Amino acid sequence: MKILITGGSGLVGSSLTKVLLGMNYDVAILTRNPSSDLDVKQYFWDPSKLLIDEDALKGVDCIVHLAGTNISDSRWTKKQKQKIYSSRVESAEFLYQKIKELDIPLKSFVSSSAVGWYGTITSDQIYTEQDHNADDYLGQLCAHWEAKADQFVNLECKVSKVRTGIVLSSEGGALPKMVFPIIWWLGAALGSGKQFIPWIHIDDLCAIYANIINEYIPSGVYNGVAPEAITNNDLTFIIAELLNKPLLLPNIPSWFLKTIFGKMASILLNGSRISSKKLIESGFKFKYFSIRSAINNLI
Repeated sequence: MKILITGGSGLVGSSLTKVLLGMNYDVAILTRNPSSDLDVKQYFWDPSKLLIDEDALKGVDCIVHLAGTNISDSRWTKKQKQKIYSSRVESAEFLYQKIKELDIPLKSFVSSSAVGWYGTITSDQIYTEQDHNADDYLGQLCAHWEAKADQFVNLECKVSKVRTGIVLSSEGGALPKMVFPIIWWLGAALGSGKQFIPWIHIDDLCAIYANIINEYIPSGVYNGVAPEAITNNDLTFIIAELLNKPLLLPNIPSWFLKTIFGKMASILLNGSRISSKKLIESGFKFKYFSIRSAINNLI
């Protein structure tokens, strides 16, 4: 089976590439910046300019669409919002049109999505895959993102979407940013600290994608989050405890984060519980069920 990954040089993409190569799949990635440092076949594309090396699509059976500008890289200016949108939504549309134009007999399309589907709110509700998308910025973004993935059904291929929470990895992403201030005794929870953080260990996330590709679990939409619900207070405390560091500072005030990050602060200050029940009932087995086991493995 030939698998093509967009965003293959990113945090999740690079880890998934290693996993799939270890399973002896024929794996290639689409990238705007081919690098000799990556031990995988690479093909150039630039969806913003409607450019792609069409050889990448020859014989491809499955596309895993992970491309997307990091939503927490900077303030959500109009320009940044467009970059976030186009890197996810317009790139998926470009792939769809190319696959259709070249009449590629694609078997499956697996797209990343995000728990932002449910909105940047803190509530008592436990959200499941059946809940509608929120009407805020991230909810609308995810709705457009997933709609582009759903188009691939028209090409008679299976479609899956993984609504991903905060990905925990020692190689990058959120965890090193949380660990660094705690190491230097400057750690503190954010805002009220009562907001939930839907999270997942990167090994489990890669396993979800591998299970979908292998058809060990049915195609469909899944919440890519671990079963244990934790708050920002919980996570900060557990990291400090495992590092044997004290938490000396009060929580960082919401107003301060809003001043620094603008509307992007909403993803730091809000969060609800997201259910992984559907994934578990499909037969998927988490390696890192609890946040303590995940953090302990990564630090």
